[in-house]
This record gives sequence, C-alpha cells and structure tokens, in this order.
Amino acid sequence: MAVKVGMISLGCAKNQVDGELLMAKLKAAGYELVDDVAMADVAIVNTCGFIESAQKESIDEILELGMLKKEGRIKKLVATGCLVERFQGEMRKELPELDGVLGIGANEDPVKYLRDMLESGPIEAFPEKEKLPLSGDRELTTPSWSAYLKIAEGCDNRCSYCAIPYIRGGYRSRTMEDIEQEARALARNGARELVLIAQDTTRYGIDLYGEYSLAKLLKRLSGIEGIKWLRVLYCYPDAITDELLEVMAGEEKILPYIDLPLQHCSGKVLRAMNRRGDRESLEALIEKIRSKVPGVILRTTLITGFPGETEEDFTQLSEFVKTVKFDRLGCFTYSREEGTPAASLPDQLDQEEKERRAGIIAEQQMDITGEKGEALIGKTVEVLVEGFDRYAECWFGRSYMDAPDVDGKIFFTAPEKRPTLGSFVQVKIEDCMEGDLTGSLELNV
Repeated sequence: MAVKVGMISLGCAKNQVDGELLMAKLKAAGYELVDDVAMADVAIVNTCGFIESAQKESIDEILELGMLKKEGRIKKLVATGCLVERFQGEMRKELPELDGVLGIGANEDPVKYLRDMLESGPIEAFPEKEKLPLSGDRELTTPSWSAYLKIAEGCDNRCSYCAIPYIRGGYRSRTMEDIEQEARALARNGARELVLIAQDTTRYGIDLYGEYSLAKLLKRLSGIEGIKWLRVLYCYPDAITDELLEVMAGEEKILPYIDLPLQHCSGKVLRAMNRRGDRESLEALIEKIRSKVPGVILRTTLITGFPGETEEDFTQLSEFVKTVKFDRLGCFTYSREEGTPAASLPDQLDQEEKERRAGIIAEQQMDITGEKGEALIGKTVEVLVEGFDRYAECWFGRSYMDAPDVDGKIFFTAPEKRPTLGSFVQVKIEDCMEGDLTGSLELNV
C-alpha cells in the first residue's frame, strides 16, 4: 500500500510553488497525496521564516501535528522551507517531534530523503540552497484557472531588515525558454491567469542577460494561447523601466496592476533600510507610472516602527499615503529579525508604538479604499468567477484590480444564469462594503 503524504504550506506564494514542485516529485515516485494532513502517514510542514509572526505560525503548526503523531494518527512529521533553512541546527533540538528536517536544497531529491527517513529513522539534511529546483512538474494547490509562475529565486537587494538573502541565497533567474515552457503547460492545464512572482520580479534577467528583462519576458508570454491575464507581483521601484511600462500599457493580456513594495517614503528611514529614494522621487515614479499606464492599480506594503523612525518620519509617511492614494495597501509593524543588520540598530521602538502607527495608516487606507470603491458604483467590470458563497447566497470572484490571496473580492448575484467557475463575466457594481464590491451579473453582454 502506498505511503500517504500530506502537506501544509505556509507563507508566501514563492514557498507555495516550492511545495508544489516537492509534492509532484513524491507523487511521481508512487506516494499517495492526501489533502488532509491528519489522514497522512507522513505530514510535511512547508514553513515560513520571514518574520517572527510567520515563524510562530510554523512552530504552532508543527506542535499541533506533533499531537496527532503522539495520538498515532500520523506516523512521521517533516519540516522544510524557510524556517528550517534559517535555523538549521535548532529545529530538532527545539522540536523533537520532528522526524525529518529538510533544508530547501533537499527539494532537489525529496524522495531520497523521505525514503531514508522511513527506512532508517530521523533525518536532517541541508544541501546547498542553490540546489532548490526552479522548475519541474507541479502538483498545483491553486484553482486550475489561476497559477503562480516563479521566474527567479533568491535576492541581491540586502534590505537591512530582511533575512531572505541569507535564507534563499543570491538572485537566480530562470531562462525565458524554461518559463515559457511552464507557462504553456499551465495554459494547457486550464490556467487563464498567470501571476508572476519572485523576491524581486523587476530584477528578472539581470544575471542571465545582463539587463532587466521582465518586459521582454512579458511580451513573450503574451503570445501564449489560452492565457487571458498576466499579473506581476513584487516589483522593486528602482527597476521599473520605461520599457516595462510601455509593454504593460500596450499588451492587452498584461494587467495594469503593479505591486510596488515601498516600505517607507522618508529618505532617512529608507537609507537605514538600505533602500534608495525618498518621498519626492517615489511620488515622481508613481506619477510616471499612472501617466504611462492608464487605469493602473497600485498596491504597496509599508513598515512602521523601523529603528530610528521619528514622529516626523511617520508623519511624512502618513501624508504620503493620503497624497498618493494607493489602490491597495498592506501595513506591517517592523519585526526585529535575528542576524539582520537592522536588528542591531539603535533607537528600537516598542511594539505598542509600532502598532499605533500601523493602525493610523490602516485607517487612512480604509477611507481611501472606500472612496475608490464608491467611485466604481454603477460601472461594469470583468470578473474571474472563483466560487459561490452559500451563506451569502451569491457568487464571488476578482477583477484585474485584485490579486489572489492579498486583495478583496467582488460578490455578485446571478439569479438567471449559473456562471462557470474559472469563466469571465461582466458584473455591474452596486455597492462597496469594507473593501469588497458587490453587484449583479450583466446578462445582456
């Protein structure tokens, strides 16, 4: 009888893709994959180690599955992913319920490591992180109509608060041929939307081709039959080129949606973060993006409470948010991460003050989101149908304005017609509630 394997994948979409590659290898080797880890012989936790809250979530998941193992419901418990890669020597010492501790490089041959664990007992393996596969068959965990497409691994930016370069290594782009081949396979599998991801998508190709090549890659992917939407996440502001904006504006399949994680606008704070720019240069960039890409949706993430952030710096950030009026915004409190340069900076702020500042930004953005939502009332938008909410008795989906997992939904009624999941429909917007839009299906379109 085949050994049953289940996985819980935590953290970002990039980690999720790694988990999909890993599970496809296990399936090809004859393991039986199960959706419910509580029903598995071997439970795998694909951990996140980015910030403290994510680390805690990963540890809590391991402890919860450890209880199931103690009860005999699962036989073996394995951890992989970023938390494992970051705290290699500490994992089994702190979490003895783990039978397997596998660094990200072990994803090159997970079958070997699982077999060794099942045959010989507990195992720890930390091959070079560069052995992490960037491509291969995937066991998709997203709906068939939408898939993530990882175009690069690692990071060279060295932001002072971030542990990713230590965990994931330097920036490594996939070739355009490799990416296109996978994109075509996803399209054949029914994908209508591809979401391009990397730690920094705008740096794509600099290591392989000697220049920023995201625009060329997008143009190439635009020719794939079956793909309707190409969405780009994690764009670093320094590498937003005129060529990229022109391709976004000129190619119908490339959504006018830019995820631009700015983190702050104060030049002093940005320098301490080892990032470039200031409020003036960022506002000029945003104005340029909006002028070159009609209807563009801008998402950003910000950090409050970075070491040395004064009340004046924070006021500048607050005014920046009110002036720019981002369409989508996530605000996080600074997390003091062991081993990063920012962890040893003076003038660390207390958690209460960090959260107070984050709360102010969140409230401001709620008002902006409400204004933008109300401006859409009476308009008709194209929606990718994702499901039916039986409690609210209505359908839901996303427009080009909303990325999967991070943005809102559009809820709509369709009394005379049952939409197909994964199809595109026209919805007339009738109301806006807490960031989500509601409307009804347009039948005569």
